[in-house]
Amino acid sequence: MTTSAEVTRDRLRVAALQVVREQGLAAASARTIAAAAGVNQALIFYHFGTVTELIEAASADAVTTSVARYQGDFAAVRTLPELLSVGRAIHKREHREGNVAVMAQLMAGGQHDPVLARATRHALSLWIEQIQQVLDRVLTGTPVATVLDSAGLAHAVSAGFVGVELYDGVDPDGAASAFATLEHLAALVTTVNDLGPVAQAALRRTTRRARTRAARRPS
Repeated sequence: MTTSAEVTRDRLRVAALQVVREQGLAAASARTIAAAAGVNQALIFYHFGTVTELIEAASADAVTTSVARYQGDFAAVRTLPELLSVGRAIHKREHREGNVAVMAQLMAGGQHDPVLARATRHALSLWIEQIQQVLDRVLTGTPVATVLDSAGLAHAVSAGFVGVELYDGVDPDGAASAFATLEHLAALVTTVNDLGPVAQAALRRTTRRARTRAARRPS
């Protein structure tokens, strides 16, 4: 049975994201959020401690729901092009629902607020976990797996998607071009996996040399 306190917390979380989504992080004051939720602003501090902790809780709930929504799509992916196709679908829906705008606000706010930084890291980690599971499944046993770290690649792919999503708000054509480049990269990986053993061995040697040079560079 849902208690009145749970109902209030839910209303506050929904209102917090609504305010951030529609008015921006700068407008997300206790008064504005409480008014959107239809409750006394003192309840924010009673239930969450601070406004930023309320936003963190709201973000955590929202991203958990979003990731769960696409788990079946991720589980069905068998190739990198399929992963990018899922990524495009996620991009369109999350952008349409305003979740990309919330992420942009959290990333900006997280530059100066440790609570918002923590919220952003948590949101990204959930997406990265899903992507790494796909990459581990798709790349295991392939030549590319011997030269690429799936964890690092998952972070790079996630960063690329976040960047494209934010970029889309100011330059849709540029975002479309970035997506096309990601698709070309997936095609390149597929081509590498189809190389013969001699070419694969040459690729591994070249990659090892590149890693050695990178490790020797001064930080």
